[in-house]
Formats: sequence, C-alpha cells, structure tokens
Amino acid sequence: MRVRQGSGWVILGLLAAISGEIGWAAPAACTRAVVEGEVRSGQAFERTIGSGLEVMLQPLASGWILRVLPAGMPRPEHDYAELATPPYQSVSPLLISTDFSFRAQDAMAWNPRHFRFAADQHTFARMSEAYSEYRRAPMGAAQGRLAELVGRAPEGLLQILDAHFVPGTGDQARAAGAVASHFSTTAHSLEKPADGKGTPLGKLTWIRFRINLELPEGFRAERGVVLDRYECSKPPF
Repeated sequence: MRVRQGSGWVILGLLAAISGEIGWAAPAACTRAVVEGEVRSGQAFERTIGSGLEVMLQPLASGWILRVLPAGMPRPEHDYAELATPPYQSVSPLLISTDFSFRAQDAMAWNPRHFRFAADQHTFARMSEAYSEYRRAPMGAAQGRLAELVGRAPEGLLQILDAHFVPGTGDQARAAGAVASHFSTTAHSLEKPADGKGTPLGKLTWIRFRINLELPEGFRAERGVVLDRYECSKPPF
C-alpha cells in the first residue's frame, strides 16, 4: 500500500491494518428491486422482476390491485402477494381502489403501503396449502403455520408518487380514516366528473407509482430492473 506522509492516507492505512487484525468487515449488503410506472383507469401494468416473478397492477372497476405472480405461467387462484399480506377478503394495502367504502381521495392518501410476498414457487405452495387448511379450520394449527410463513416472507413497499382522481362526496369511512393520512403530502390533481355530478366514492383515474421489493438471497434480477442496496442489519424500508 502506498502511503503519503502528512496526509489522510496514513490514517486510512492504520485503520485498514487494525480492522484486519480484529476481523472487522463492512456491513453486509442486501438488495431491493425498484419498479416505477404509471397507469390510467382500466389499464394494467406488468413488469418481470426476475427469478420467475412478475409484479402487476391489475385494473378493477374500482381502481387497481397489486399482484406478484409467477412469470409466464397460468395465473394461480391466489397470488404471491395476496397470501402473504393478510387480512384476507378485507381492507388490504394491495387494493388501490374505492372498495370497502374508500373514497378516491382516501385510497390515494393511504401512502405508502407495506405488503409481503412469497419469494418463490416452493414457499407459495406451502402458503397455499396452509391457507386452504386455514379456510377449512380458522382456529386450527394451519393458522400458526400460515402466520410463520407470512412473517418470514420478504417485504414490499408501494408508494403513490402522483395521482389524478374525481373526489368522492361521501363521508370518510372509519377503515379509511385509520390509514388515509398522507393526502396533503402526496402529489395529486382533482378532476371534475364527466357528467358534472359527484358520487359518494369518486373515481381514481391515473396514478404514478414506485414499488420496492426486498429481494431474498440468491434472487436473480431481470435485466433492466433497477437494484438498490442497503445494510442487511436495517429494515428494508
């Protein structure tokens, strides 16, 4: 190692020598994928992220639902994010929509949204089996197995960067009030209803979004997918 006296190189050299003696190493780096896009009402967004998975915003009459699916394969009855993100058949961070009495402005103001997803087909199969047993016997042992699998699943974060919507005229539902807390800090534009008349729930017409996905060890990202590294000892988001 070349050392220049009277400079910071001396200090760096000493630190390197000391760290070698005590076995110090830089914090391990983990990886997350970053996917950005935009969708208009009725449109779908799909992006293959790697290791046989794709992320999708599927259009609904009420907005969109976020799905993580096996790429290039028939769609299963449930998707990789759905089973890893309880509660089921209820208010869900995967739903960017006016379902469950959310007004359009409430759906936009639930931001960001945390979720989980099965990292591979094997884990998804185990989740599916536990979920089927849980549906048959909600208070049985399958509930614990499903909770354990969900707790170990990698995390995801959906952030709405901008939105256009026709605001709803109804009162905010209690469920929406519990999570819709970032209306003023999320970029948005209000639109007038086409017929000049408002509706209780309104309508989401366009969103621009960013999805971050914690990638498990050994994940092979698709070419072109943006990767971001962070210290493994810290939360992914």
